[in-house]
Amino acid sequence: MSSRVVSVSLTGMMALMMGLAALLVAAQAAQAEERVCRGTIGSTTVDNLRVPQGASCLLNGTKVEGTVKVERSATLVANTIRVKGNVQSEGFKNITLRKNSVVVGSVQLENGLEDGTGRVLGSRINGDLQYFSNEARMVARGNTLLANLQANQNTGGLVIEDNRIAENLQCQANNPPPTGGGNTAGDKEDQCAAL
Repeated sequence: MSSRVVSVSLTGMMALMMGLAALLVAAQAAQAEERVCRGTIGSTTVDNLRVPQGASCLLNGTKVEGTVKVERSATLVANTIRVKGNVQSEGFKNITLRKNSVVVGSVQLENGLEDGTGRVLGSRINGDLQYFSNEARMVARGNTLLANLQANQNTGGLVIEDNRIAENLQCQANNPPPTGGGNTAGDKEDQCAAL
């Protein structure tokens, strides 16, 4: 009798473990979901968000649990969004992040295309704001940054104005040199020392 109880218990235990394993796999798949944006997304929550090459995306009040990636030649306009991860792009055409948007991670905009723009306006970034090697015109205005603002090797013009930066404002090898002013930072360095 006792061996029969043990057998039933082991069978039940195996079924329970297999059920838990299936739930874990489903949870991992849900975490990895990526929403592709072509057009407009309103006040909803998505896991990760990607703007594919050459596409245009408008976000209004969208919440992103992970990361926003903007691919080559793509355009993103984001109004009052909340991103728990990072906003990243290499080779964007236009990016605008504005209207009290919040990024818990960092904003990293690199290799923006000539005749394009990269603008972060009136937003809060808990990590770094980084503008690297952009031919696009870059603007950072009226933001609150809890880490650093770093701008290096940008050639399309750079405006850094009225930002509150908890750590460092660092600018190097930008041509033309950055313009602006009214920024507060823990330390202002190199080309941004007077801004």
